[in-house]
Amino acid sequence: MPSRSRLATALSLSVCALLLSGCASTLQSSSNLLPAQRQTRAVDTQNVAIPAHAQKVPAVIAPATPFILKPQPDVDCAKEKCVALTFDDGPGRFTERLLDQLKKDRVRATFYLLGENAPLYPQTLRRMAAEGHQLGNHTFDHKSLTSLSQDQVSNEVESSAQKIKDITGLVPNTMRPPYGARNQAVDALINVPLVLWDVDTLDWQHHDPKKTVDIAMSEVSDGSIILMHDIHESSVQAVPQLIAQLKKKGFNLVTVNELFSDKEFKGSTSYARRT
Repeated sequence: MPSRSRLATALSLSVCALLLSGCASTLQSSSNLLPAQRQTRAVDTQNVAIPAHAQKVPAVIAPATPFILKPQPDVDCAKEKCVALTFDDGPGRFTERLLDQLKKDRVRATFYLLGENAPLYPQTLRRMAAEGHQLGNHTFDHKSLTSLSQDQVSNEVESSAQKIKDITGLVPNTMRPPYGARNQAVDALINVPLVLWDVDTLDWQHHDPKKTVDIAMSEVSDGSIILMHDIHESSVQAVPQLIAQLKKKGFNLVTVNELFSDKEFKGSTSYARRT
């Protein structure tokens, strides 16, 4: 009867033979591929190519939370009362506090951003996008577009959009002209909807949280777009009470895109509210 040592040796040789056979089969299959095919392989059903020499490829870290440009609306604004909260001229040093409040109240808003401010608060922009808020274009440095040449208008809009894209990967799909200043010539140069407002809280003027809420509640109606500014602390202080009163009146707070989700919403056209 064979000794235990001989059995172990035979078993080891059998395993090695099987492994060598498998390697030879793999090498043979690889040799039948075209050179380009040896460099990549398909993964699952998404046809994603992965380099064969993965150890030579730098690691890519994906964002922890997906960026969302246009979330699916939770409500049907054709059947329910909706308003859009919008904030201009940021981001600024009070914007993070505003985002905390919006998150607490489970509200999405729309931010019309200045290109010159965007690089100062990159994490704030990424947070806006990750938490489902809408990012809009408010030009690069808040010049009145009706006083500029065509090239200057295009530069104001395009440079701001590029700054936002560089930080978030998103291109804003609505634009708000500073001061609401627009005309047919300006409209023709803007290939996204121009979003104005029908409720001006004048928060930038009086800096009074209570007055901000009172003005908004006296003028708001179904389909309204409310104008505020997140660069003012007093405006951010008004938000908790404003949200509470709007909800008490039965309003659903949505982004601008959600407000118009079932409506024609086209470029080179201005909109002050949902009608």
